[in-house]
Amino acid sequence: MKLTRASAFATVALLVGVGTASAEFKAESPQCIAPSNPGGGWDFICRTTAKYLFDLGVIEDSMQVTNMSGGGGGVAFAHVTKERNEDDNLIVAASMSTSARIAQGIYEDATQDDVHFLATFGAEYGAIAVRADSPFQTLKDMMDAILEDPRSVGIAGGSSVGSFDHIKPMLVAREAGMEDVTQLKYVSFDGGGEAMTGLLSGATEALSGDFSEMLGFLESGDIRIIGIMAPERLANYPDIPTAKELGYDVVGANWRGLYMPAGASDEAKEFWSNAIKTMVADPGFQATLEDAAIAPFNNFGDDMQNFVAGSIADVTKLSKEIGIIQ
Repeated sequence: MKLTRASAFATVALLVGVGTASAEFKAESPQCIAPSNPGGGWDFICRTTAKYLFDLGVIEDSMQVTNMSGGGGGVAFAHVTKERNEDDNLIVAASMSTSARIAQGIYEDATQDDVHFLATFGAEYGAIAVRADSPFQTLKDMMDAILEDPRSVGIAGGSSVGSFDHIKPMLVAREAGMEDVTQLKYVSFDGGGEAMTGLLSGATEALSGDFSEMLGFLESGDIRIIGIMAPERLANYPDIPTAKELGYDVVGANWRGLYMPAGASDEAKEFWSNAIKTMVADPGFQATLEDAAIAPFNNFGDDMQNFVAGSIADVTKLSKEIGIIQ
C-alpha cells in the first residue's frame, strides 16, 4: 500500500514568499529542542537551523541546541506544553513522527492545537539497512526470514512503538504477505543515533529510519541499505534498490519541520515563521538538504496548519488499518 500523502512529500514543493523578521520581536537566547539524543533527524533539524539562522544574521545570539529524549518525543512535547507554553524564544524539531504520535494518542491527551506548528522545510524517504556483514543480501532475504519467524529479526528504530519508523517495515511486511504485522519485532531507541548503535552492536539485525540518518554509515561501509521507500532510485545513489521494484509497493517519506509553544506571542510566531522562510531561501541551506538527500517541501502559516491536520488524519486511518490503534 502506498502512503499517498507521504509519497507526495518529497516530490512536491510549495512556493513561499520570503518575509523579513517582525520588527516588534527580537529573539534573545534562542533555543531549539531536539526531542532525542544526539544523532538522527530531530537533532539534524535543530543543529542545521541553529547554524543557518545565526550565519544568516536572522538571530543575533547563537542558538542553544538541547537534546531532550524520552517517550518518542513525548518528554519534550510535555515540557513545552506544560512548562514553557509562553516562551517566545523556543522552537522544537518536528517530523512525521510528531504528527503520528498525536494521531495515535502516544502523547497523552495531545492535540495539534497544543503547540504552534511553524513550518516544514524538507522531506526524505525511509530506508531499511543491515550491517555490512549481514547474511541478508536483499530485502527479500530479510522478509522471508520474518515470514518464517517474525521474532527472529529485530528491527531498530529511533522512535517509539507505533511511530513512522515502526510503520514503514510493517507496511513492507504486509506487502510480503504477513497477516498480523503487529508481530514484527520492532526495537525502540531514543533517536536515530542510538538506533544505529543498536544495529552496529548486533543488538538488532536491521534498522528502519530515514536515508539521511544512514548516509554517513553507508559511505563508510559499515552498513548496506537493502531497500529505500522511494518511487524510483535516487539519482545520487542509483545502486540502492527501491522497495517497490523488489515487489513491495510501499512509498514513504518523512517531513522535517519545527513547532513552538502555542501560547507564545503573535509577534514571536511571525518572527520565527519569517526566520525559517529566510533560511529556506538560502542556497547554502538548500545545498545542505541536498547533501543529506532531503528534498524541499515547504509549508508555512495556514498551509502548515492544514498540512499537519491532514497528516494526523492520514496516520490515524493508516494506524487503524494495520492494527496499531482501534
